[in-house]
Amino acid sequence: MYSYDKQLILEDGTIYKGYGFGADRAMVGEVVFNTAMTGYQETLSDPSYNGQIVTFTYPLIGNYGINRDDFETINPSIKGLVVREVCQQPSNFRSQMSLDQALKELDIPGIWGIDTRSLTRKIRQYGTIKGIITDLSQNPEQVLEELRKTELPRDQIAQVSTSKAFLSSGTGYRVVLVDLGMKSGILRELNERNCDIVVVPHNISAQEVLRLQPDGVMLSNGPGDPEDVPETIAMIGQIMDKLPIFGICMGHQLISLAAGAKTYKLKFGHRGANHPVKNLLTGKVDLTSQNHGYSVDIDSLADTDLELTHLSVNDRTCEGVRHKFYPVFSVQYHPEASPGPHDPNYLFDQFIENMKAFQAQSRRHK
Repeated sequence: MYSYDKQLILEDGTIYKGYGFGADRAMVGEVVFNTAMTGYQETLSDPSYNGQIVTFTYPLIGNYGINRDDFETINPSIKGLVVREVCQQPSNFRSQMSLDQALKELDIPGIWGIDTRSLTRKIRQYGTIKGIITDLSQNPEQVLEELRKTELPRDQIAQVSTSKAFLSSGTGYRVVLVDLGMKSGILRELNERNCDIVVVPHNISAQEVLRLQPDGVMLSNGPGDPEDVPETIAMIGQIMDKLPIFGICMGHQLISLAAGAKTYKLKFGHRGANHPVKNLLTGKVDLTSQNHGYSVDIDSLADTDLELTHLSVNDRTCEGVRHKFYPVFSVQYHPEASPGPHDPNYLFDQFIENMKAFQAQSRRHK
């Protein structure tokens, strides 16, 4: 019989008692929930979760273990995992260790055995909330006092972006990939299309981007508030009329801000692998993987040169835009998602076609 040894304390004073797994340490983060039934390894290693404690709504997590190939980054920056039940004896031919072992190696704490349905309902009702995973032996009142004093960081993109440019060579189109918290899946999709990729820091200047003479620019996913990186927004605004651009998630929000639109924080965000999105250009609905806490204000698009291309079926929020005059487009969801869904994977091919058409047009004008 297990004995409670950990507690999840929320900023509003709510306490959930449970059992610890993973790293034995206290950690503060923004508590959010993810509705996916699979893909927990990709979730815990997704840089867009930097600074967050993730609650899985699916009751059993860890049943197929952890393997070397499914990490989205080498150094995960998630602050903790909350699950109803953690599997201690995974069974899968690809499994190399348990989730518990992986979290210990990555120094990430977890708590299981709590009522995750109750926690999810609280977040849906009141919005995302600050919380801490800590030992049950700690005085809740003292922990709560310190928790309320703790400020969550605002430099989240800087924490996960590469500090130096590096190459992922190919023989196709040269793509400058701006790392805002890049998932390896984006790199994989561009590699599969034989792109010659230069991954660059988030604060690269427009002059540096143009010096690399790319055929196109990819803006990756990333954590936090898009307004926290004004230098990246300025860079996008300066190259928007010069190169094809494709933005994913954070990249989508930054393109919108660079064009003059506005963003706002969602009550509890979209996080999961089952979000239906309608393509307004084709009328088709795709199932998508999503992870974001901010959204582009649809009404603010009216004063820009962007047009709405994709809409969330669930809550009618903005899921994609394109520029009316330049080969620039973006989506709020993840077409590179692993383990899936793979419905919107064609968007990478659209980016390739945009670069091809842009090159042909440039040659005609020379």
